[in-house]
Amino acid sequence: MPQREPRHVGLRVIAIYEAVKTLGLILVALAAFHLNRTQNFDHLVHWLEHLSLADTDGLRWKLVNLLQEMGPSKFVAIGIVALGYAVIFGIEGIGLWLGKHWAEWFTVVATGSLIPLELYETLYYFGWLKLATLIGNVVIIIYLVRIALQPRNND
Repeated sequence: MPQREPRHVGLRVIAIYEAVKTLGLILVALAAFHLNRTQNFDHLVHWLEHLSLADTDGLRWKLVNLLQEMGPSKFVAIGIVALGYAVIFGIEGIGLWLGKHWAEWFTVVATGSLIPLELYETLYYFGWLKLATLIGNVVIIIYLVRIALQPRNND
């Protein structure tokens, strides 16, 4: 009986991270599809307008203005894009969980393709969360490339 390769704990951690992103994007898509209905959209805007939050008042009005500029029809596109990314992240997560070699490279390419955008966002619209995301994704890419380049047994 051939000996199986040991599972890398890091692959499991990244797979769980991908699963969390997948679930989050599915929730975003569901909310977006729900806000496509004018009645639901108007209810959300009305609720935000009358919400009393002392420390976030400026943020609340920015969100109200953004929602009103977008209108309910744009939420279908947001939902479709969110579902598309959810599928990609789901494929990455399942493949990594199962220890598939193709998933390592798929995740490297998919994650690497977003690095220029994340770098731009971090440099021009700095935020600690953006910086942490950028650093985390670079670390994931380096880790996955190192794992993917290791010799494997073909059993």
